[in-house]
Formats: sequence, C-alpha cells, structure tokens
Amino acid sequence: MSERKVLSKYYPPDFDPSLVGRTRKPKSAANTPKVQVVRLMAPFSMRCTACGEYMYRGRKFNARKETRPDEKYLSIQIYRFYIRCTRCSAEIVFKTDPKNQDYLVEQGAKRNTDPWKRGLEDGEVPGEDETDEQRLDRLERAMAEAAGEEEKNAMAELEQKTEDAKREMAVADALDEIRSRNARLEKAKSEGVDLLEGVVNKETEEERERRRQEEEDAEAARRAFQFARRQEMLEEIVEEPEEEVNGSNGGSSSSSSSVVKSAVTAATTTTATDTTDMPPPSFKRVVKRKKDHSALLGIKKKKVA
Repeated sequence: MSERKVLSKYYPPDFDPSLVGRTRKPKSAANTPKVQVVRLMAPFSMRCTACGEYMYRGRKFNARKETRPDEKYLSIQIYRFYIRCTRCSAEIVFKTDPKNQDYLVEQGAKRNTDPWKRGLEDGEVPGEDETDEQRLDRLERAMAEAAGEEEKNAMAELEQKTEDAKREMAVADALDEIRSRNARLEKAKSEGVDLLEGVVNKETEEERERRRQEEEDAEAARRAFQFARRQEMLEEIVEEPEEEVNGSNGGSSSSSSSVVKSAVTAATTTTATDTTDMPPPSFKRVVKRKKDHSALLGIKKKKVA
C-alpha cells in the first residue's frame, strides 16, 4: 500500500525497456460515434414496453452515452443514452431534445404523461405535434392572461392576505387562551380543587361586596344631604328679622310666631328621629398629635429648666 502513491517505481537490474512493446489502438473515423459509460438519473418517469415495469424520475442508472458528431441542432450537440430495465434488463434508448428543451424516448419504453407540460386548450393539437408558431402564440396568450390577472387581482390578493393574517392571529390567540385554561384546569384537578366553582363563587362574592358598599355609600350620602338641608331650613326660620315679627298688627305677629314654632318643632322632631337612626356626620377638622419616636430610637431630650 505504501508504493501506490509514490512517484518513483522499482526497476529490477535485468529490466530492458526495448523489450516492452507499444500497442496502438486504431484511429476512429471522423463520423464514428463516441461511446462513454456514465452514471445518470432518469429525466422523466417511464414504463418498460417489454415487462410493464414503471421507473420513476430520478432513478439512477449506469448508462452508455453516445455522441454522434453529425447529430446537432443549431450547433447544439445531441446525446443518446442507453440504459437497462430494472426488471427484465431490456434496453431503453432516449436522447436529448434541444429544440423543446426536453428528452425523447426512441426505443424500449413509453414515457408517462406530463399534464403540466401540455397546457393546451380544447381544439388545439397535442404538444408533440405543435408547431413553433402555435407554441409562440400559446405562450404569448398565456403571458398576457397572466399579466391581466395579476393586475386585476393585486388588490384582491392583498385584501385576502390581510384577512388571512387577521384570521391566523385570532386563531393563535384563541389557541393560547384554550391552552392556558386547560393548564389551569389540569393544575386545579391535580390539587383537588374545582377551579370553575371557585371562580364563580369568587365573582359572586366580589359582586355582592361591591353592591353592598355602593348601597352603604348611597345611604350615607342621602342622610348627609338630608341633614344639611334640614340645617339650612332651621337657619332660615330662626334668622327672620324681629321687625317683621313685632309688626303693627298683633294678629299677624301671633300667627307668624305660631308658624315659626310649628316649623321649629317639626324640624326638631324630624332631626331627633334621624339622629336616633344615625348620628350626623361631623366636618370638624381634627388635628392629630404627633408621636414622639425619639424614645424608640434611643434619643434622650434635655429637660428645659
């Protein structure tokens, strides 16, 4: 193994180079095809005509590549390949087709149908028998239709993409919510607590507490406003001028004094009944006394003599 890659070989002492003859191969003619063994993949799907075996596109074969100098299309060389069927070993021959940018089967197999390469409308000739003018007309018509459809459907496509994006976002949010809810339920189930009942009870308790507080605030505000209104009524009744009370006629003064007394007694009775229910709120400002934190911190103040 060490002599396989060395440059200098061993020649024995009795080696005579003149005894080694040179063999020359006969020169091939100018039009003789050149054959070469290559490894290739099937360029299309085919079916063997001898045994009916299907061979898919991309299957690897050991093939003979034949190059004939006289077979050209617009100075593009045409190559012919010879392969064997994988089942019955029948010979299959196909060659390149530069004109249609494809391959042609010559012998031993039948090519499967390629519907995406046909693209012909009703009433038109098949793709293999189609002329160059027909092919050009068909391609131009297809390109014009594609351009028109693109211009027409540009806005519709944009709107569709926007709707699809919104739908995907909504679906993703819903899935996240479902996953989180399932996780909470699993956690509660593992802990032995019914989470749904707890949530319902919690919500009802919170609503009840909030409703009770609102009712208490409304009742306190109503009583405060009633007390303030009664105080204003008492002040208006008491602060009447004395000149009007001690008027010229005694009947009017007596009647007014009786009205005032009745109003005062009614107000006092109503205030007394309300005060028994709830004491009136006091709006007097209360000054809190500051706490002496110096003793807690260990600070001793000097006594002033």
